[in-house]
Amino acid sequence: MNDSVDFLRLSAVALGREILKGKLSAETLLEATLQRIADVNPTLNALVFRRDPDELLAEARVADRSEPVGPLHGLPLAVKDLADVAGLPTSQGSPLFAGQVAKADSPHVARLRAAGAIIIGKTNTPEFGLGGHTYNQVFEPCRNPYDLSRSCGGSSGGAAVALATGMASLADGSDMMGSLRNPAGWNNLYGLRPSWGRVPGAASGDMYLHRLSTNGPMGRCPSDMALLLDVMSGPLPHNPQRMAIPAIGALGGEIKGKRIGWLGDWGGAWPVEEGILSLCETALRVFEDAGTQVEPMAAPFSAEALWHSWTTLRSWSIARELVAIMEDPDKAAKLKPEAVWETERGLKLSAMDVHRASEIRSDWYRRAHSLFETYDALILPSAQVWPFPIDWPWPKEIAGQHMDTYHRWMELVIPASLIGLPAVVVPAGFGENGLPMGLQIIGRDGDDKGVLELAEAYHRVTVWPERHPAPVDQLGSLHSEP
Repeated sequence: MNDSVDFLRLSAVALGREILKGKLSAETLLEATLQRIADVNPTLNALVFRRDPDELLAEARVADRSEPVGPLHGLPLAVKDLADVAGLPTSQGSPLFAGQVAKADSPHVARLRAAGAIIIGKTNTPEFGLGGHTYNQVFEPCRNPYDLSRSCGGSSGGAAVALATGMASLADGSDMMGSLRNPAGWNNLYGLRPSWGRVPGAASGDMYLHRLSTNGPMGRCPSDMALLLDVMSGPLPHNPQRMAIPAIGALGGEIKGKRIGWLGDWGGAWPVEEGILSLCETALRVFEDAGTQVEPMAAPFSAEALWHSWTTLRSWSIARELVAIMEDPDKAAKLKPEAVWETERGLKLSAMDVHRASEIRSDWYRRAHSLFETYDALILPSAQVWPFPIDWPWPKEIAGQHMDTYHRWMELVIPASLIGLPAVVVPAGFGENGLPMGLQIIGRDGDDKGVLELAEAYHRVTVWPERHPAPVDQLGSLHSEP
């Protein structure tokens, strides 16, 4: 490889190609990755657990001597600290689980390892993944590399920062309420919430009722996400969602003739900070120039009905996860207030409350299905606010409108989340404040490849992560070892 190229900024697809050609060794890539982590992670706090460097380098040398075992052969990958990596702690950002070491890999992590990835460590996340801001009671908050005084988003915030700064070639994440999409938009990256059922869930617990969250990929380009998604996808014997999953494969970026609906602020239902909509509308011109038809749309469904359904089902799901902790007063006292609020709210719900919320969800699915008979994709901003000050727990107001919950400021992610639609975030560029923002591209159920093709066509024109990479050269000097 050309030594003048910072290969830590290259896509995972490009790095994998260089490894297969013998032009770059897995050991060299890992050495550079570990040096980057040493230089910038003390300032950013993206990685919260790391494997022993000598053990990692030995694994990389084995990869260099071996035939490729899979499509991620020799690539350094970081895993969100909600999933298990055998031999590493899984704190979930909670003091209740700090130091608890996983005995086995989560199902999707096992697939990443089997595909040849070198798992370097765990990425920072808010407690139990609750909230779009990566801070918790165990670790320092994760900082936005484009402005260290700002939030990096969440809950897959550590994953986004690790990718944006070259501390990992790939990263996984999970998305219930924008947890892959929000940090991708705020870190000039790509993030994909896959269709429900494409990436199987946990190997234990309920597999039917609480289908709100899903694991998915994040990357510096859409092709990286397609690569990672194909590894993560597919049925497992224990999982009832055992439908055939077609591979994404290579992306061609052919989108001419596609029809896109621009939903903006959902007909004025959602407050949005100044500059976001205009930036997104400028970004939409890329699709028009590529031959797609972009049409402004009226709100297709009641925003308040969506919010009621979502918050009911979300609190019910979270209460299921945390009820045992809440029953122990000593443990409950260590939970963040938002986790207590969600659980208490969920425990008060009746079966009919949940049923009525699910009826609204069903009505929205039917309405969305009809929209996709006309449109190939729907587009929204990735967030209603710019990255906010890191010492805020969450924005209390947007454009003069009070936010009545800790997550109301992310209301625009729920149309996709509520009914399990695939949604990819692409970088929209930077505001006058110098901060990144993104666009959500939402597709019909199961059309993960369709949204990735739209993202790929957009990326080939804009290449935002390459044109405006995170300023890592200045980050190392901001931290001095004691």
